[in-house]
Amino acid sequence: MYIGAHMTSPLSTIPQRTIKIGGNTFQIFSHSPRMWKVNVNPNDNERELFTQEMKKYGIENDKVMIHASYLINLASPNEEVIKKSVELMKKELELASLLKIKYVNVHPGSGLGENEEKSIQRIANSISTIMKDRPENVELLLELVSPKGGNIGHNFYQLKKIADLSGCDLYFTYDTCHGFDAGYDITSKDGMKKLMDEIDGTIGRDRLVMCHLNDSMYPLGVHKDRHERIGKGFIGKKGFETFFSEEFFRTIPMVLETPGDDPEHEEDIRVVKEIIEKVIS
Repeated sequence: MYIGAHMTSPLSTIPQRTIKIGGNTFQIFSHSPRMWKVNVNPNDNERELFTQEMKKYGIENDKVMIHASYLINLASPNEEVIKKSVELMKKELELASLLKIKYVNVHPGSGLGENEEKSIQRIANSISTIMKDRPENVELLLELVSPKGGNIGHNFYQLKKIADLSGCDLYFTYDTCHGFDAGYDITSKDGMKKLMDEIDGTIGRDRLVMCHLNDSMYPLGVHKDRHERIGKGFIGKKGFETFFSEEFFRTIPMVLETPGDDPEHEEDIRVVKEIIEKVIS
């Protein structure tokens, strides 16, 4: 089982801190997620130390990921924003390659009220441009998002269409809070069957390689997108028992994006392990 949390800097301390909180995977920002300007320096000492610490603590490079900047909007109707977003995504992939991290996760974007089909095509075109120059050792993940704010990619049909139109081999991340917000009821057996059937009928399980593990502050399908700590929201411990009764989600890396820092993440990881132990016992 691979479980961990979104970890904050200093970068070189993350592998050791991950092990300390009971994890063996993690997610990071490779730079400030609220800045367009990024320094891609292949001789950065902190990055070199980070890669050494990854080896020292035995954390696998293909079980961790970078979360791309929140500024990126590959669906924007503003051409200047699209240009800046594409260039920043290229740098995100470069940084991942320098850090020897296989996956970079990104929200597909919002058309800001524009026609859905146009927005999907714009995302696909943006991805095609980005992937032409990507480093060979890095893969792009599209995250299933909440429908909040006109987001595209809040179901697997949209994600599949983006991948098909882009002509690129893409991978995907499922977020339990985003999915719950979008109407995927992972607290019920019928809801889990619907989710797995949709995955199987669109992107396929082999392409869903990461999971953001978050409870939800709001009820099913209300489009609010507010993460809560595990067991303290509307999914709850019982809901996560149902979720983890699907063996598939016990086999892919699970990364917490729950409120708090290392102490809170350590507690949430312990709760998740207890839930899974109960499910499989």
